[in-house]
Amino acid sequence: MTALKLRLAVIDYDVCKPRKCSYECISVCPVNKSGRGVAIDADMAARGKPVIYEDACIGCALCVKACPFDAIYIVNLPQELEEEAVHRYGVNGFKLFRLPIPREGQVVGLLGRNGTGKTTAIRILSGEVKPNLGRVEGPEPGWDEIIRRFRGSELQTYFKQLSEGKLRTAHKIQYVELVPRRLKGRVRDLLARADEKGVYLDLASEIGLDKVLDRDVRHLSGGELQKMLIVATLSKDANVYIFDEPSSYLDIRERMRVSKIISRAARPGTYVVVVEHDLSVLDYLSDNIHLLYGEPGAYGIVSKPYSSREGINIFLEGYLPAENIRLRKEPIKFRKPAEVGLDAKPSGGPRRIVGWTSLKVELQGFTLEAEEGELSGGEIVGVAGPNGIGKTTFVKTLAGVLKPSEGAVYPYVEGLRVSYKPQYISPEALPDATVFEVLKAANPAAVVPGSWLYLELVKKLRLDRMMDRKARTLSGGELQRLAIAVSLSREADIYLLDEPSAYLDVEERVNVARIIRRVIETREAAALVVEHDLMILDYVSDRISLVSGEPGVYGRVNTPRPVKAGMNLLLQELGVTVRKDDQTGRPRINKEGSYLDRMQRARKLFYAA
Repeated sequence: MTALKLRLAVIDYDVCKPRKCSYECISVCPVNKSGRGVAIDADMAARGKPVIYEDACIGCALCVKACPFDAIYIVNLPQELEEEAVHRYGVNGFKLFRLPIPREGQVVGLLGRNGTGKTTAIRILSGEVKPNLGRVEGPEPGWDEIIRRFRGSELQTYFKQLSEGKLRTAHKIQYVELVPRRLKGRVRDLLARADEKGVYLDLASEIGLDKVLDRDVRHLSGGELQKMLIVATLSKDANVYIFDEPSSYLDIRERMRVSKIISRAARPGTYVVVVEHDLSVLDYLSDNIHLLYGEPGAYGIVSKPYSSREGINIFLEGYLPAENIRLRKEPIKFRKPAEVGLDAKPSGGPRRIVGWTSLKVELQGFTLEAEEGELSGGEIVGVAGPNGIGKTTFVKTLAGVLKPSEGAVYPYVEGLRVSYKPQYISPEALPDATVFEVLKAANPAAVVPGSWLYLELVKKLRLDRMMDRKARTLSGGELQRLAIAVSLSREADIYLLDEPSAYLDVEERVNVARIIRRVIETREAAALVVEHDLMILDYVSDRISLVSGEPGVYGRVNTPRPVKAGMNLLLQELGVTVRKDDQTGRPRINKEGSYLDRMQRARKLFYAA
């Protein structure tokens, strides 16, 4: 007996271009050709965009193969899921199944790929979006029907209180760069206006925002905007605190500060929900975790709650046993330093690429000094340290963009070729060209289907579906993936990548780390990677260089050293201890004052690999 299937047809209307095709999706549809019905039609009211009628669709997926822009998804899901549909964005739009369950006095984390419904879920929990239970036609469901849908679960009580106005929510948005466009004035005045508990000055001091309180909001960096929004959210007298990616733009030290003050918000009578892609931060913050899976942009399903350790390990393993769902073909495993000889001093590698003497760089009141060092072919050196400490200055010095006032950078390779990915990618700075044209300008081989570069970069970074789009119209994550592909496609001896994980979800971050390693090893080149995500820093690095000092005033770059020694020095400066998970090998931050934390501090072993 065949189990009933829920047919889900989704069209990405941002990619769909009916004026540039011949409606291949309509012409190949067997239902349309049979004359017994219409499964796909052109909606002339929507500029001729096609519409798929799911009740008539037979799921043959011929339209998926025929679409020249890969804009159509046809998915068959278990029929039982229809009863758990929570929200849908119009006909042939994204559909979300199930919701995370906030728990009083606990931090609930959300983990999943971009486009699987995390932001939709938290907007529903915050009351900004009223769930339509998957119905896009007819009258919208009322609160009574919504509450009945969740009867027997903790969400029934939650939505009842939300509908009656008994829950006040405070929501920290994802895109902090929008703030200067909507708000004007000094940081102090804006925070005082948002403060309902008289705590903004204490929070600002604790989070390191007190030095910019008198600055205009338009002149804040991304990290300062992030901290301002976190302080404003925690200053609200609310019952529900929701944080969408609170660690973006922040360095490792700031991420730990933010984690601690968000954790304190979880107390009796309050709910805290956090969306986060930094697994070390999410693990440290969360009591429970929901995984979101599905097809990005098409549908998302929320898993049952797991403990933070179990949930992250299941995500990395790529298999959800409770749902019998496989998230990816192979698990994500972390190397142990001893397995690749990282405890020993590096031998210098098969060929030396570039070296530098003791350097000194002076820039408008900021001084950077660097101990001597070198990079060899086939190795990746991770660079870590606070924001404003000189990491980008050091990268630009090696790239030849900046000239040192003392010391010198000297290449071992004649005609040293450098490929540099900057920290911030501004759409305005990009040429008025398509993604295809930008990639072709970097390396013509990158746009040849079947070539090594096309398969390794374009396909794996999912740029093949946006080749006709203007580069200036891409989102932050799409721009980041394009910038990484452009940088790595160039033929170079040294690759300098400044914060390649920014804007990316966990799977994309690990995928980028793997791609960097393959390119570096294949070309026998060297790479310098500036990174704030502890997990990615540990995952990608062969050696680590720590930058310390006083942000904005003075920075000192240490000689690259083995991973164990470099991580131990970094974590000692941060004042946190890290252990490796027995199952996955990923780094886990110990809770402050826990037995393992006290034991590792006593042994001065801040990084227990």
